[in-house]
Amino acid sequence: MTPMRLSVNIDHVATLRNARGGSFPCPVEAARIAMGAGADGITMHLREDRRHVRDRDLERVSAEVETRLNFEMAATEEMVGIALRLRPPACCIVPEKRQELTTEGGLDVIAAGPALQNAIARLAGAGIEVSVFVEADARQIEAAARMGAQAVELHTGAYADAAHAERELHLARLRQGAAAAAAAGLLCHAGHGLSYETLPPVAAMPEVVEVSIGHFLIGQSVFEGLPAVIRRMKEMIAAARGG
Repeated sequence: MTPMRLSVNIDHVATLRNARGGSFPCPVEAARIAMGAGADGITMHLREDRRHVRDRDLERVSAEVETRLNFEMAATEEMVGIALRLRPPACCIVPEKRQELTTEGGLDVIAAGPALQNAIARLAGAGIEVSVFVEADARQIEAAARMGAQAVELHTGAYADAAHAERELHLARLRQGAAAAAAAGLLCHAGHGLSYETLPPVAAMPEVVEVSIGHFLIGQSVFEGLPAVIRRMKEMIAAARGG
């Protein structure tokens, strides 16, 4: 089975910093610590309202931290412009609503139409690996492939939030989505809401080559420390993949 990357989302380090309006804790330092602990990349979502990560955070991580930076972004002219200026290794296009607490579901690729296709073309033309955050729906996955995306990130939130009795149904859908991504010639990533409990079954899916984890990972770090949580998740991934 191919190795799986763990991309650490540091948005909520910035959330904690912003609660007091100062400079601590520093998301850039969190990115350095995460990479030192064995993370394979850093994910940052620069939102329209800058509620957690700020432009300067993204710029500094891009310039100062040796990492595979995954820039989560809405497909707006502003965000495409930032991505084209910074040229991170990867971008993930996500839906975004100002009033939401967190991303609530996958992007409707079919409805997005030519505007999304144009954004993907511009980003890919700059050498950025473009993924689209979608539900595990073959129609959406195939539409992402037609628009020129190189990857999809499957939304795992419904699975992660489900009661134990319902999780197997959600896992079956995710497995079908991962298979659809592979059949469409796309790289398959996964993320949203994953924890110690819910990570292993996703990590066991052979088509999934990257998971992005933020809220649980940063929250659990309050109790265990950031390096310890990252190491434990890396061990879980390796065990799930037969390593």
